[in-house]
Amino acid sequence: MPLIKPIDSTELCSTVGRIHSTESCGTVDGPGIRFIVFMQGCLMRCQYCHNRDSWDLHAGTETTVDELIRELVSYKAFMQATGGGVTASGGEAMLQPEFVRDFFTAAQAQDVNTCLDTNGYIRKYTDVIDEVLDVSDLVMLDLKHMNDKIHQKLVGVSNKRTLEFAEYLAKRNQKTWIRYVVVPGYTDDDASAHQLGQFIQHMDNIEKVELLAYHELGLHKWKTMGFDYPLDGVAPPSKDTMDRIKNILLEYKDNVMY
Repeated sequence: MPLIKPIDSTELCSTVGRIHSTESCGTVDGPGIRFIVFMQGCLMRCQYCHNRDSWDLHAGTETTVDELIRELVSYKAFMQATGGGVTASGGEAMLQPEFVRDFFTAAQAQDVNTCLDTNGYIRKYTDVIDEVLDVSDLVMLDLKHMNDKIHQKLVGVSNKRTLEFAEYLAKRNQKTWIRYVVVPGYTDDDASAHQLGQFIQHMDNIEKVELLAYHELGLHKWKTMGFDYPLDGVAPPSKDTMDRIKNILLEYKDNVMY
């Protein structure tokens, strides 16, 4: 079998999506080296967002599944050699589920692993949601905070839909990684970590919990766009803090990493 399968012109897909950007050799958005597609548009307003320019639903660049697949296959050897693949991230990928479904379907036809990186803010459960999940080899779900009031202050919306989506993934037994950003003053306390651990403790579909340390890498985008950065001056969490949160979550899940 050839490394790169010929793209059959009869199977080309012209589904159009709105893209913020792509990264050809990502190493932090799923296993191995990954081709990452950052989708345009997001309904959350995370105070620490490092892609502030991805929020606008009407910005970005229109592209087709065909165009992305042709770019993707040129990196296929590097991805497969490391157990990598393609990741749909954002913004929020599930705001364009038809595009993600068709893109992942085409990627799997090339024997490329697929990963959905999502905040789980699903407004309506339609057939296309299941169709996306059916072609997602891995889901990385961001759980921002278990306390709804703090969640709304930190990211602008309720956590109800995200938690419902987490439970839906568990019901489907969908292979999932949980991502938790450790933000000083918001998510770095013991109680919040215990609440997260208790919520996911009995979800057998969760393969790993990935702790992400808050950083200020997106600050310049906020200022370039003329916005005040809400967490300006907040320092990243210390290693001691990260270790403390990790040890708490290890009481509930045996694979916690950062």
